Amino acid sequence: MTELTQPSFLKMKLAEYQKIAESGLWSNNQALVALLGLCPLLAVTNNTVNGIGLGLATMAVLLVSNVLVSLIRDYVSDEIRIPVFIAIIASAVTIIDLLMNAYLHTLHGILGIFIPLIVTNCAILGRAEAYASKNPVDKAIVDALFMGLGFALILVLLGAVRELIGNGTLFDQMDLMFGEGAKNMTFYLSEDFHPVLLAILPPGAFIALGLFVAAKNAIELRKAEKKQNALGIQVAVNPIK
Repeated sequence: MTELTQPSFLKMKLAEYQKIAESGLWSNNQALVALLGLCPLLAVTNNTVNGIGLGLATMAVLLVSNVLVSLIRDYVSDEIRIPVFIAIIASAVTIIDLLMNAYLHTLHGILGIFIPLIVTNCAILGRAEAYASKNPVDKAIVDALFMGLGFALILVLLGAVRELIGNGTLFDQMDLMFGEGAKNMTFYLSEDFHPVLLAILPPGAFIALGLFVAAKNAIELRKAEKKQNALGIQVAVNPIK
């Protein structure tokens, strides 16, 4: 049995991947914690399908750039690493932009300039510089998948909430992403529901994202208080034992 197949090695790797996943989805979520890439996040999330489209595009660019940066990390000097990373990211964005224009032409037109602007997303350059350039390919892939997924989930959730409150619908125009068969996915609220226009306007995006950040901070605070209380009980119980 080689070192790579030993249970202890596989267990250690799994623990590392789990830690990276938890960081990308929650503790270091690029949209809720780092607050990076907010320009496209706030601009296009007035419905769910836009959030899915831009989220998947960003995730794909992050995956390609992380893999390539990790592969060349030992061959690029520190003096030129940032221009090289930007060239890699720009190339990946160009490929994704062309593919979306070819296969998702209508959605590509709606997202417009925000697809090429993925190249300026600080979250992508940040992961290339802070993580992929310092870690092997397997960790870079896991980091890209979960950092991208965490960012995409916030895009989709924000789009869903804004669409629901601002239009009274959910999953409208999903056929732009998934074809004709998805036209029946639209969910309509009651006819008595009065949409709140503010939700799909730019101020609505700021308010909704602020509520998301506040909710995450409240959950973290609650967890910290529970941990402190548990430690306090343990300290009080141990002397009696």
